[in-house]
Parts: sequence; structure tokens; C-alpha cells
Amino acid sequence: MSAYTVHIPPSTRRGSASGPERFVFVRDGFSFWAFLLAPLWMLWYRLWLVFLGYCVLAIALQAGLHAIGASFAVRFTAGALLALLAGLEAATLRRFTLARRGWTNTGIVVGDDIESAEQRFFDVWIGQNEHGPARASAAAMPAAGRALGATVSGSEIVGLFPEPGGAR
Repeated sequence: MSAYTVHIPPSTRRGSASGPERFVFVRDGFSFWAFLLAPLWMLWYRLWLVFLGYCVLAIALQAGLHAIGASFAVRFTAGALLALLAGLEAATLRRFTLARRGWTNTGIVVGDDIESAEQRFFDVWIGQNEHGPARASAAAMPAAGRALGATVSGSEIVGLFPEPGGAR
């Protein structure tokens, strides 16, 4: 199961007619394509500032290693580690760019794949919007709790702690 953050475009926040097909779901975790082809991946997702920073960092790293006389193996390893960092932080870089552009992170949803995550999110989103704006602020929060199958009432305690007032 993967966790996805859901981002709403700036024009949709105030209830405009912009459709849900503009929502963006960003999967949390390692991105293979960002690791393998980092600059192309950044251009594909229009991460211009991230792309510029990555290019400056990669060129400075390689130039610095070349200036101190590092071997090809060291330069290759440093480039591979930079690519690994890009793959590990790909989702964070996308979230950073979306937030910088004014998109709102509206919640987290868990699903086996993107389709099931979208289905779960929009089931909750539509249900809460039908019941009025009072419940619409926590759009996807119940989805994450239901994904784990956890139903917690007021008297239950989650974790390895004993029942309050129970025997020890």
C-alpha cells in the first residue's frame, strides 16, 4: 500500500467550478525514474527551480572533485549518490514546487495504486461535501484511518498500553 498526498489547485480552494481532474496525487516513497533520469524527470514535472538547483549542484560537485584530482570511480560514486538522493526526495521536491505555486495540500490517502487512492479520496470528498462545509475541512483524514482497518472509539486506547482502570 502506498501513501499519497492530495493537492488542490489554487482556483479550486474557494469552491470554483474547476473539476477534480486537476487534483494532483503525489506518491510518497522512492521514485525510480527520478533516480535513473533525474534532470528529465524534473523537466517532465516542470520543476524548474529544482532542475536549476540540481544542475548547479551536479556541475559544482563534479568540478570540485575533478579539481582535487579525484578518480573516475569517486566522481561516478558521487554522481550516483546525488541521483539516489533525487530518487529518495522526488516526492518532497514535487510537494515543494506545488506549495510554491499556491496548491493546497488537502490530505493523505492510502491505496494499493493511484486509482484506488483516487477512488477512496473522492468517496470521502464527495460524501463530506454533501454533508456541508462543517465537515469538509478534514477531507482525507478518515481515509488514512480506514485504510489500516482501525476503528477507535472514545474508550479504546491504541497501542500496547493497557485499558485505563484495568488489571495490571
